Amino acid sequence: MLTLTADTSVKELEVSISNEMVSPIDHLKKELIKLRTSRANTAMIEDLKVTCYGSTMVLKNLAVISAPDARLLVVQPWDKSNIADIEKALQASDLGSTPISDGDVIRIQLPQISSSRRDELIKLLGKRLEECKVSIRNVRKDFQNLVRSAEKKHTISEDFSKTLLSTLQKSVDSFIAKADELAKNKELNIKKD
Repeated sequence: MLTLTADTSVKELEVSISNEMVSPIDHLKKELIKLRTSRANTAMIEDLKVTCYGSTMVLKNLAVISAPDARLLVVQPWDKSNIADIEKALQASDLGSTPISDGDVIRIQLPQISSSRRDELIKLLGKRLEECKVSIRNVRKDFQNLVRSAEKKHTISEDFSKTLLSTLQKSVDSFIAKADELAKNKELNIKKD
């Protein structure tokens, strides 16, 4: 994190804030990809935890995952002995579909989204959005503490402190607006399925 001095510019603070706040936005984007809309996406299951070989591994490290059509996911394990473990993990996931195995590959036929499932997805979307906003607010709190500490130690002036805190709040508002926009677009995709 940035060390504040009288020579620190507002631009340096903005860059530092931006670098810290990009992380919650990127995490939100990854979480939104996992939420199902009208098209099957391998990202929905690739980070699924599978217990095999005496440890927990991520599905994308155990198999080839593809989405040959809009409502079908196919998982082809590299080691066929892991099929049962992968199937178990898929059944425990929140996909809302039962995996079907033929001994070589696992197929997951995704059902049409019911209105109750849509409501669940929108509720989950709201939860992910709130987690992102909390992360952004935590970054704001860290920077506020940094600015106040620098002002208390007389490293920066009171006026410069107010300018920095104002800049910080503008950045926070901007990143929260980005998160809201991402969530709004995803909600529209969920509703139109």
